[in-house]
Amino acid sequence: MSTVQPSPIVAPMTAEWRDFFALTKPRVMTLVIFTGLCGLLAAPGHVHPVLGFTAILCIAVAAGGAAALNMWWEADIDAGMKRTRHRPLPAGRMDPISARDFGVALSCGAVITMALAIGWLAAGILALSIFYYAWIYTVWLKPRTPQNIVIGGGAGAFPPLIGWIAVTGHITLMPVLLFLIIFLWTPPHFWALALFVQIDYSNVGIPMMPVVAGERSTRHQILGYAVVLLPLTLLPWWLGYTGRIYGLSALGLGLGFLALSAHVGLRRPLPADDAMTPEKRLFKYSILYLFVLFGMLVVDHLATTAGA
Repeated sequence: MSTVQPSPIVAPMTAEWRDFFALTKPRVMTLVIFTGLCGLLAAPGHVHPVLGFTAILCIAVAAGGAAALNMWWEADIDAGMKRTRHRPLPAGRMDPISARDFGVALSCGAVITMALAIGWLAAGILALSIFYYAWIYTVWLKPRTPQNIVIGGGAGAFPPLIGWIAVTGHITLMPVLLFLIIFLWTPPHFWALALFVQIDYSNVGIPMMPVVAGERSTRHQILGYAVVLLPLTLLPWWLGYTGRIYGLSALGLGLGFLALSAHVGLRRPLPADDAMTPEKRLFKYSILYLFVLFGMLVVDHLATTAGA
């Protein structure tokens, strides 16, 4: 486990259901569930509503299990960071074994259920996503390289791919493009956050990009990823997989993302008392961006299907 020295932790108390729920990182899980649902709804073909609900439930439970394992492993790191020190483990409201077992139970249950209800391809990719986040990103990449979030971004990009497979039973270019969109969206989204909490990462020895490469390099990389992301989001339209509803939405949203990224990439740091810096604006917009982009994908598919 991590070698960062934890802050003093009080004797563990009996954990409440809220603490177990907090281990699943519900805010992050919301975006995971939504993109998985959009992948399912935008896929060609039909799936029984019960099976569709089961697939999305498995994605949600697996994401929660992976998050719990992440918190179990990083309890000492979380204790040293201002924004995470009140989580159940560093705050002493839960013992590590309970958190670990909870994460394993959720992860295994989700994969087994997905295999039995949907199929082994969807279950295999779901298992890969858990392993990717809980081990490749959390244990291996995050404490070792500033490229942690770049490579680790794949963990959060699997849900729409899994949702698509739940309907079609196979992988085509379109769900791969959805995977790549989230994969390239993740670095500018997360680095925008890292820019205004970099002191936390520095204090616990996590080599996030702003800590290792500096603010200037991180800002330039945010802009670079935004430049590449825009044409990638338009590819489904250009290749004929979607219609104008998605295409024009992707163009408008992408230009907004690019404009905010340019403001971050080309600016000088403002005073610390600036309540809403460009980094915070980009971070908040990036969440809205992904929700609306994938939502328009579904709207476009429903409109196209209705007009067929």
